[in-house]
Amino acid sequence: MTHFGGGAVRRRRGTVLALSTAVIAAALPTAAAGAADAPPSAVSAAPLPGIGAKGAYLLDGGANRPLWAKAAHTRRQMASTTKAMTAVVVLDMHGAELHRRVTVKKSYRDYVHRNGASTADLRPGDQLTVRQLLYALMLPSGCDAAYALADTFGSGRTEGRRVRSFIAHMNARAKALGLRDTKYDSFDGISAHGRNYTTPRDLVQLARHALENRTFAAVVRSARTRQRAANVHRTYTWYNTNKLLGSYQGALGIKTGTGTKAGACLVFAAERGGRTVVGALLDDNSGRYRDAVRMLDYAFRAAGTEWGP
Repeated sequence: MTHFGGGAVRRRRGTVLALSTAVIAAALPTAAAGAADAPPSAVSAAPLPGIGAKGAYLLDGGANRPLWAKAAHTRRQMASTTKAMTAVVVLDMHGAELHRRVTVKKSYRDYVHRNGASTADLRPGDQLTVRQLLYALMLPSGCDAAYALADTFGSGRTEGRRVRSFIAHMNARAKALGLRDTKYDSFDGISAHGRNYTTPRDLVQLARHALENRTFAAVVRSARTRQRAANVHRTYTWYNTNKLLGSYQGALGIKTGTGTKAGACLVFAAERGGRTVVGALLDDNSGRYRDAVRMLDYAFRAAGTEWGP
């Protein structure tokens, strides 16, 4: 059975996910430079060797200036990085409803089991706020939380219509943000027909927009959280699937994704010295965290300032 979500993990109840920078750095390859299509406006045209992703993009977030790219405009499936847009739609359109309570339905849990999807292990009948569901969505990559948010904020008399309505809002938001090569047919990245795609460039621009929202930024930088249901004595503990957190100085998140067709994906950001760098990797089965570290180090050096990892 195929697993989807951040790192294809169904339940996170163990040790906090963290890798030391030294371990990541030690794994960096010494392979020759790969092809890169760095745009003319990039800070540096120097090659960035060894990036194994089929698509990658690196941006100076503050200046909105591209730093390095590889097949940055090629459309690819994005797995659970889809959930970044799920969160954006909720926050952009319903940001005033973060304290609204949502009752978990059995259908959300059934959906996870039916698809072998990543889960926040939400229990039917529990009431969680929209804010809590955002943590459940972005840390353990809960497809049940994604379903709950789509069902809550879509319109229509049935779950199916509400979910389709929410996905339509995702596509409308992509268009409004100028993401010309992004299309959603899913609220969580599980795409039945392969019409859920983006490009590294679009994914980075979405992430840059999302980080402007303080709630989004606070959620995705959390390595773990404990959240208590409002109506029962149950506490959920969720761990972030993003291994850059706690291992790379200044890491800000943002979202992992893994799928059979999409491969390993990662949209990430880090801040040092008041500078924010945002990057994305699509279909990177050679080591997405290693590649992210290499790209971030490159970005900070490209600014003319040397920072250690």
